[in-house]
Amino acid sequence: MSTVLEAAGLVFQPYVLAVIFCSAAFGMFVGAIPGLTATMATALLVPVTFFMEPVPAIATIVTATAMAIFAGDIPGTLLRMPGTPASAAYVQDAYAMTRQGRSEEALGASLVFSSLGGIFGTIVLITCSPVLAEIALKFSSFEYFWLVVLGLSCAVFISPGAPSRGLISLFIGLFAATIGLENPAGVPRYTFGSVELMAGVQFIPAMIGLFAVSEVIRGFIHRTSAEAPPAPSGKGIFRQQATNLRKYPLQALRGSALGTAIGALPGAGADIAAWISYAVSKKFSKTPKKFGTGHVEGLVEAGASNNGAMSGAWIPALVFGIPGDSITAIVIGVLYIKGLNPGPMIFITQPQMIYAVFMVFLLANIMMLPLGWLAIKSARQVLSIPTRILMPIILMFCIVGSFAINNSVFGIMLMLVFGVIGFLMEENDIPIAPAILGLVLGPMLEQNFVTSMIKADGSFLAFFERPIAGGLGLFTIAIWMLPLLLIFLRRGKRPVPADMPES
Repeated sequence: MSTVLEAAGLVFQPYVLAVIFCSAAFGMFVGAIPGLTATMATALLVPVTFFMEPVPAIATIVTATAMAIFAGDIPGTLLRMPGTPASAAYVQDAYAMTRQGRSEEALGASLVFSSLGGIFGTIVLITCSPVLAEIALKFSSFEYFWLVVLGLSCAVFISPGAPSRGLISLFIGLFAATIGLENPAGVPRYTFGSVELMAGVQFIPAMIGLFAVSEVIRGFIHRTSAEAPPAPSGKGIFRQQATNLRKYPLQALRGSALGTAIGALPGAGADIAAWISYAVSKKFSKTPKKFGTGHVEGLVEAGASNNGAMSGAWIPALVFGIPGDSITAIVIGVLYIKGLNPGPMIFITQPQMIYAVFMVFLLANIMMLPLGWLAIKSARQVLSIPTRILMPIILMFCIVGSFAINNSVFGIMLMLVFGVIGFLMEENDIPIAPAILGLVLGPMLEQNFVTSMIKADGSFLAFFERPIAGGLGLFTIAIWMLPLLLIFLRRGKRPVPADMPES
């Protein structure tokens, strides 16, 4: 108890609380600008932490990250410009709700269930860190290969329309992921002599192009359909989410648990967690056909998964010093600078610091609610701007976000190319979201496949020899085979016409 009280004394100081508030506002601002991610918000704050004590330094990063992950849903919901690849999993539903005048309900669901998912992940972080980190360490390249394949499969099956169209979109993203030098052999692929393409296709300009620029092109070409969405209904944001919580308690719990578990796997992160959670939500939903048309159920589960994964990523980082994602990779560097060497011994030598980190996690996720409410109320003003004015403003943000990645004009060119591709895809009813996931997970898929094949000396059976890998592999193959099996069973049950003679 004395350790907990000491930790509380470190956190509940006016200076630390002021730092948490300022970091929250900064994270909310950065996350809401398309192209500026939670990782970028974290990186921008690292120089500031050099002048802070350990607790406020860690509090700065934790709070900004939690806010930025939620704030990435704001442009996705209002403008169809997802701030993160995780937001792209459910941007179709969120934007459809905006077009129906339900933007506040969509953003409220993202806010409340992101907060609940983060709190759930923090509780797991406090109680089960060593156990979950030990399981995460058992994941090798074989397990990661099947996990990535499972995530890619989910992208195909949750796509609106025929799965074949989702597969086409996925292959477009996977092809884009093969461009450049970032491959196990280190050989330039599909660069056509371009020095810029050797760095590969970065997903932020591609994502901005596919979602936002394609929307601008559509608004310019189809002027009659580019009408402003209806004004929000004006119902209480939290009152609506109380109804959603009563209606979807299992989905909120399942998303939080799945997000935390996947986030605890080093390198997995919120992207795979959100996509798999959204796919699970659709699979077990009583109304799966409503997904993609403005249905809040998927937002509840995937939103909880997002911040649950963020908390889960700290489990291997604190217990073993292994980064769970790009953000915790930065955090580990800050911990070392502050003399907090992550690993099992930190729980023994400096327990008060660990408990202080846990308290900051809880505070950040609680503070997300009032600050998120203010952000939603402020963001709704975007919808009152006439489309002829809004579209150029969106395009300006797209250009700034794409340029800011590497301070390069090439990012803008990539954005424009993918904007045209996205427009052509949607004109032919090919969904965009699977292409984004293919672009993000493609390098991870190739790296783990090649590494596994080298380990196994070219034997495909090795992908099923380890217990966890075998279970994931069989589960993934079962998902592939299930639609074919259902088609076969339906054909077998077709009634024989009365006038047809029996053989």
